[in-house]
Amino acid sequence: MSNKQPVKLDYEKIADLREIFRPFDRNNYGSLTQLELGSLLCSLVDALIQKADTNNNGLVKFLEFIGLVAPELLSAKSPYTDDQLRQLFQMFNRHGNGFITVTELAHSMVKLDHALTTEELTGIIKEADTDEDGRINFHEFSHAITSVAFDSSWS
Repeated sequence: MSNKQPVKLDYEKIADLREIFRPFDRNNYGSLTQLELGSLLCSLVDALIQKADTNNNGLVKFLEFIGLVAPELLSAKSPYTDDQLRQLFQMFNRHGNGFITVTELAHSMVKLDHALTTEELTGIIKEADTDEDGRINFHEFSHAITSVAFDSSWS
Protein backbone atom coordinates (compact mmCIF):
# COMPACT_ATOMS: atom_id res chain seq x y z
CA MET A 1 0.00 0.00 0.00
CA SER A 2 1.28 3.46 -0.90
CA ASN A 3 1.88 6.17 1.71
CA LYS A 4 1.52 8.93 -0.87
CA GLN A 5 -1.01 11.63 -0.09
CA PRO A 6 -3.44 12.42 -2.90
CA VAL A 7 -2.67 15.63 -4.73
CA LYS A 8 -5.15 18.36 -3.81
CA LEU A 9 -5.90 20.77 -6.63
CA ASP A 10 -8.49 23.49 -6.82
CA TYR A 11 -10.94 23.73 -9.71
CA GLU A 12 -8.85 26.34 -11.57
CA LYS A 13 -5.70 24.22 -11.50
CA ILE A 14 -7.63 21.19 -12.72
CA ALA A 15 -9.10 23.29 -15.53
CA ASP A 16 -5.60 24.55 -16.45
CA LEU A 17 -4.25 21.00 -16.54
CA ARG A 18 -7.22 19.88 -18.67
CA GLU A 19 -6.39 22.64 -21.18
CA ILE A 20 -2.80 21.38 -21.35
CA PHE A 21 -3.94 17.74 -21.69
CA ARG A 22 -6.72 18.26 -24.25
CA PRO A 23 -4.65 19.13 -27.37
CA PHE A 24 -2.50 16.03 -26.91
CA ASP A 25 -5.53 13.71 -26.60
CA ARG A 26 -5.97 13.66 -30.38
CA ASN A 27 -8.62 10.92 -30.44
CA ASN A 28 -10.59 12.55 -27.56
CA TYR A 29 -10.74 9.32 -25.53
CA GLY A 30 -9.68 11.02 -22.30
CA SER A 31 -6.38 9.15 -22.28
CA LEU A 32 -3.05 9.48 -24.02
CA THR A 33 -1.42 6.91 -26.22
CA GLN A 34 2.34 6.40 -25.95
CA LEU A 35 2.86 8.66 -28.98
CA GLU A 36 0.56 11.37 -27.57
CA LEU A 37 2.25 11.22 -24.16
CA GLY A 38 5.66 11.47 -25.85
CA SER A 39 4.50 14.58 -27.68
CA LEU A 40 3.21 16.08 -24.41
CA LEU A 41 6.48 15.33 -22.61
CA CYS A 42 8.56 16.90 -25.41
CA SER A 43 6.42 20.02 -25.19
CA LEU A 44 6.84 20.14 -21.39
CA VAL A 45 10.61 19.67 -21.68
CA ASP A 46 10.80 22.57 -24.15
CA ALA A 47 8.78 24.76 -21.76
CA LEU A 48 10.98 23.76 -18.81
CA ILE A 49 14.17 24.56 -20.72
CA GLN A 50 12.80 27.99 -21.68
CA LYS A 51 11.87 28.65 -18.05
CA ALA A 52 15.19 27.43 -16.62
CA ASP A 53 17.50 28.97 -19.22
CA THR A 54 17.69 32.39 -17.55
CA ASN A 55 20.56 33.59 -19.75
CA ASN A 56 18.92 32.35 -22.99
CA ASN A 57 21.98 30.46 -24.20
CA GLY A 58 20.05 27.27 -24.99
CA LEU A 59 21.70 25.42 -22.11
CA VAL A 60 20.58 24.74 -18.56
CA LYS A 61 23.45 25.28 -16.14
CA PHE A 62 23.41 23.39 -12.85
CA LEU A 63 22.25 26.41 -10.83
CA GLU A 64 19.48 27.08 -13.36
CA PHE A 65 18.44 23.43 -13.03
CA ILE A 66 18.33 23.71 -9.25
CA GLY A 67 16.25 26.87 -9.47
CA LEU A 68 13.79 25.05 -11.69
CA VAL A 69 13.30 21.67 -10.09
CA ALA A 70 14.02 22.03 -6.41
CA PRO A 71 12.97 25.36 -4.89
CA GLU A 72 10.89 23.77 -2.14
CA LEU A 73 13.52 21.15 -1.42
CA LEU A 74 16.28 23.73 -1.39
CA SER A 75 14.50 26.06 1.00
CA ALA A 76 13.81 23.13 3.31
CA LYS A 77 17.48 22.06 3.20
CA SER A 78 19.05 25.52 3.36
CA PRO A 79 20.33 26.50 6.79
CA TYR A 80 19.79 30.17 5.87
CA THR A 81 16.70 32.36 5.95
CA ASP A 82 16.13 34.97 3.26
CA ASP A 83 17.18 37.69 5.71
CA GLN A 84 20.40 35.85 6.52
CA LEU A 85 21.14 35.46 2.82
CA ARG A 86 20.56 39.19 2.28
CA GLN A 87 22.88 40.09 5.17
CA LEU A 88 25.54 37.75 3.84
CA PHE A 89 25.13 39.17 0.33
CA GLN A 90 25.61 42.71 1.67
CA MET A 91 28.89 41.64 3.28
CA PHE A 92 30.22 40.80 -0.18
CA ASN A 93 28.42 43.61 -2.04
CA ARG A 94 30.82 46.25 -0.72
CA HIS A 95 29.72 48.99 -3.14
CA GLY A 96 26.03 48.43 -2.36
CA ASN A 97 25.05 48.35 -6.04
CA GLY A 98 23.29 44.98 -5.93
CA PHE A 99 26.13 43.04 -7.55
CA ILE A 100 29.23 41.22 -6.36
CA THR A 101 32.19 41.73 -8.70
CA VAL A 102 35.41 39.73 -8.82
CA THR A 103 37.15 42.59 -7.00
CA GLU A 104 34.54 42.69 -4.23
CA LEU A 105 34.68 38.92 -3.87
CA ALA A 106 38.48 38.98 -3.68
CA HIS A 107 38.46 41.73 -1.04
CA SER A 108 35.81 39.98 1.05
CA MET A 109 37.61 36.64 0.90
CA VAL A 110 40.87 38.29 2.05
CA LYS A 111 39.01 39.90 4.97
CA LEU A 112 37.65 36.43 5.84
CA ASP A 113 41.26 35.16 5.77
CA HIS A 114 40.53 33.00 2.71
CA ALA A 115 42.53 34.63 -0.05
CA LEU A 116 41.81 33.04 -3.42
CA THR A 117 43.72 32.97 -6.67
CA THR A 118 42.44 34.88 -9.68
CA GLU A 119 41.52 31.55 -11.25
CA GLU A 120 39.49 30.52 -8.18
CA LEU A 121 37.71 33.88 -8.05
CA THR A 122 36.77 33.88 -11.72
CA GLY A 123 35.65 30.25 -11.38
CA ILE A 124 33.31 31.17 -8.52
CA ILE A 125 31.88 34.11 -10.47
CA LYS A 126 31.46 32.00 -13.61
CA GLU A 127 29.67 29.18 -11.75
CA ALA A 128 27.24 31.49 -9.94
CA ASP A 129 26.71 34.01 -12.76
CA THR A 130 23.75 32.47 -14.59
CA ASP A 131 23.01 35.56 -16.67
CA GLU A 132 26.70 35.78 -17.68
CA ASP A 133 27.09 39.51 -17.01
CA GLY A 134 30.35 39.01 -15.09
CA ARG A 135 28.88 39.74 -11.67
CA ILE A 136 26.69 38.00 -9.11
CA ASN A 137 23.30 39.49 -8.22
CA PHE A 138 21.33 38.52 -5.11
CA HIS A 139 19.28 35.88 -6.93
CA GLU A 140 22.40 34.19 -8.28
CA PHE A 141 24.12 34.50 -4.89
CA SER A 142 21.25 32.89 -2.98
CA HIS A 143 21.04 30.05 -5.53
CA ALA A 144 24.79 29.46 -5.23
CA ILE A 145 24.80 29.50 -1.42
CA THR A 146 21.68 27.35 -1.22
CA SER A 147 23.03 24.84 -3.75
CA VAL A 148 26.16 24.45 -1.63
CA ALA A 149 23.95 23.74 1.38
CA PHE A 150 21.90 21.36 -0.77
CA ASP A 151 25.00 19.56 -2.09
CA SER A 152 26.50 19.14 1.38
CA SER A 153 23.21 17.82 2.76
CA TRP A 154 23.60 14.77 0.49
CA SER A 155 27.13 13.93 1.60
